[in-house]
Amino acid sequence: MTRTLVLDDVTKQFATGTVALEDVSLSVSAGEFVSVVGPSGCGKSTLLRLASGLDDVSGGSIEVNAHSTSYVFQEATLLEWRSALRNVELVGELRGVGKADRRRAAQEALDLVGLTGFEKQHPRQLSGGMRMRVSIARALVAEPDLALFDEPFGALDEITRLHLQTELQRLFALKEFAGLFITHSVSEAVYLSTRVLVMSGRPGRIVADIPVPWAYPRPPELRFEPEFAALTGEVSAALGEHS
Repeated sequence: MTRTLVLDDVTKQFATGTVALEDVSLSVSAGEFVSVVGPSGCGKSTLLRLASGLDDVSGGSIEVNAHSTSYVFQEATLLEWRSALRNVELVGELRGVGKADRRRAAQEALDLVGLTGFEKQHPRQLSGGMRMRVSIARALVAEPDLALFDEPFGALDEITRLHLQTELQRLFALKEFAGLFITHSVSEAVYLSTRVLVMSGRPGRIVADIPVPWAYPRPPELRFEPEFAALTGEVSAALGEHS
């Protein structure tokens, strides 16, 4: 299996002298959805910025074997003057795709995330959950081999968050991209992922790599099963040992 993303002994030290990450090694292949949990300030978002190429490593190396990479930020980061459809179209527009083709692709992506009928709405007219759906649609329309998620559901209410978790794992099962997902929520990590990586406090290191056994798509009721509780407990215990 080709590894889409490989970090090998990656270290990141900022100009201030702060070492955010130290000797971090991980890989993500197509069909894997890997979540990263860790205490605040451990370098999770820094890890994602390095993986995306938005920042440079201080040591070690990063290899990305992807024709297309998408990044979903903590905020939806939509253009307020564009409709939902036009926000999703932006990817094709920047790539020089013809108007008809990029509009068709954008419509298909919005349909996929359950926003049929909201194409003409602007971000200010949409709920927080809907705006994040538009952001995910924009990521998916790029047909990414690698999708990076930086706590995309962190600011949402619990009901919306749970619903979008279900939707995202359904989309992952459909598209089978390589996914790297940053979150503070242990249950979210377990529900979404094929593997959960646990990071230590700063400087961040990978201290546990815990496989998640269930096939996709996963029903929401899985969260109430004893096996799910046991696995979230295992991740929480690893997190507590190294916070």
